[in-house]
Amino acid sequence: MLRALLASLALATPAPAQGIEPADYPTVLRDALTIVDFEILPPRAEPGYSVDYGIAFAGGRMGTGFAGQRMWAENGFDRLGGLPSGPLVLVTGPARRGLSVATHRGFGSMAVYPLGPAGFPALEARGEGSIAVLFDEDICQVGMRVHSDYPDPLGADMTVGGNVLLTAYGREGTLLGQLSFHLPLGMSAHGLRSADSRSTIAGLTIENTDPGGIAIDDLAFGPCAQTLG
Repeated sequence: MLRALLASLALATPAPAQGIEPADYPTVLRDALTIVDFEILPPRAEPGYSVDYGIAFAGGRMGTGFAGQRMWAENGFDRLGGLPSGPLVLVTGPARRGLSVATHRGFGSMAVYPLGPAGFPALEARGEGSIAVLFDEDICQVGMRVHSDYPDPLGADMTVGGNVLLTAYGREGTLLGQLSFHLPLGMSAHGLRSADSRSTIAGLTIENTDPGGIAIDDLAFGPCAQTLG
């Protein structure tokens, strides 16, 4: 069942400046040098732990944006605008507006929630913020599992899922490309890769418009398979 969930990527709508294209998440997993599962603290139910200073993992760090970008609140969500300064520098926080890590009942494991304008521990903040990932070395592809609003078990909730926006940057802050994926209710998997299969991606930002907010788990990244000869 998990394999089927991971294999079902939502339709991607490319934005301008396309040096990237959608990536199949199982393929990213197969080639990944690193898979981040966020089991970094003892299990704790939501709202979990508030993390103001980012998350470090093998191969990179996670925060809320990049230096040089603007952040503002829009309809309860954090938005990022403008190009980062080069070379990329990760921004974390502000206090109680960074990230949270908690046991997620959909994933059945610890996951990361970007905290939105309402701030920790408010329910309406969980999943409404932005995420930025800075990789130690340039990569070719990256993917993640995403959990959006829960479907109503009685079928009464007609909430339409929002979108998740992935934006890739080069080491000097150059926009490589942007992909928007529609989010179904519940679990989905999404990814992007360099269109020419070269390792050019140094940073990634994640924004969303999902009514229930999102949680992220199993962030995977690494090179793309190369054809020799």
